Amino acid sequence: MHDYFEKLTTRLLEKNDHLSYSEARTWIELLWEDFEATYAKSGQSYKGKEMTEKVLNEWVDNHGYRLHEILLEKPKYREWFDKKKFLH
Repeated sequence: MHDYFEKLTTRLLEKNDHLSYSEARTWIELLWEDFEATYAKSGQSYKGKEMTEKVLNEWVDNHGYRLHEILLEKPKYREWFDKKKFLH
């Protein structure tokens, strides 16, 4: 898992210079967990870490540049980051 998270964190940092390493890593871990939980709840069979990585790569490419703005829109994520004390 560490390798997946590292690659995705690096990719996110390339897309968004508003995030620290810790914030980017936290985003990747949260998105990974959310995706897998949602996928499982939908009744889909697990396709493996490679599929999750592929989806997260797409999300990072399409939305990574503005993930720092989502904190304002999603209370769930804001609470998590407030607990971690990552906000600038």
